[in-house]
Amino acid sequence: MSRPFLPGLATLTAVGCVLTAAGCMPPSFFPGAAPLEEVVLSGEGPDKVLLVDLSGVLTSAKPGGVLARLTRRPSLPTRFREELTRAAEDEDVKAVVLRINTPGGTVTASDILYHEILEFKKKRQVPVIAGIMDLGTSGGYYVAMGADRIMAHPSSVTGSLGVMMLTLNAAGLMEKIGIRADAVTSGPHKDMGSPFRAMTPQERDMFQSVIDSFYERFLRVIEQGRPALTPDAIRELADGRIYSAEQAKDHGLIDAIGYLDDTIALAEQTANLENARVIVYRRGGGSHPNLYAQWAGGPPAAGWQWPALDAASMTKIFGGAPAFFYLWLP
Repeated sequence: MSRPFLPGLATLTAVGCVLTAAGCMPPSFFPGAAPLEEVVLSGEGPDKVLLVDLSGVLTSAKPGGVLARLTRRPSLPTRFREELTRAAEDEDVKAVVLRINTPGGTVTASDILYHEILEFKKKRQVPVIAGIMDLGTSGGYYVAMGADRIMAHPSSVTGSLGVMMLTLNAAGLMEKIGIRADAVTSGPHKDMGSPFRAMTPQERDMFQSVIDSFYERFLRVIEQGRPALTPDAIRELADGRIYSAEQAKDHGLIDAIGYLDDTIALAEQTANLENARVIVYRRGGGSHPNLYAQWAGGPPAAGWQWPALDAASMTKIFGGAPAFFYLWLP
């Protein structure tokens, strides 16, 4: 039986190069290879408000798949730093709006994005406003702590402030099918968290101590981002529960409720701007987006869908090893 023709990466690359040379395809066939270009969404004034997208699960890993390799799409922290670096060098950028739509992600990725916001604010004393869309939970809220003010969409969900660790235990299944994994280690805890055996009480305590450390860091970040909240109040709110926009505002976790247009207006008001241009950075061609569009150069890409957020799929995404998350995972 003949197999269907599936072009490989080299074939697709060659086809793209031939079509580009023939004038049948723009150079942006590989959008990840092109430098960032500025696109104006609205406004005509000399000053600019940069809209930066933070969507999907926050991770430092590069996107996978053939399309991602073709476009050379960078990791989220790479793209985020690139955009903020360009904004820092543009004196006409007078405010930044973070469009957040994420359940969170890994501890490290969340912390990197938060750190990049603080570094940008050291270089440029311009307001940074966070606008939470569907989700701004856990690591998404952690990143928002780098902003000067936070506005949430009326139907946003935020909160889930805390840390979790994901690992699998397949020992029971392996025993049923007669498979046993033997590990030779240099110490009794070298394979702690292995999916091939049960976790001991001592190892659980060790993992808990790491989680507690990450949790305390999260609390300190919230203290810095929400100075009106006392440490005791923050600890009471940070028990993992989620909040609606109204509940978050009542508890002091956000500043205001409104739509993305309102978030842009708040950024302009905070920066004392009138008729500023709202811009985004993207790569390659394509249609001109509006405030809610998914644009090339940053997640989510066209056709992107939320991944299945369950323990098995998330463990698979992050290599099967135990992973620590600032993530809402119902």
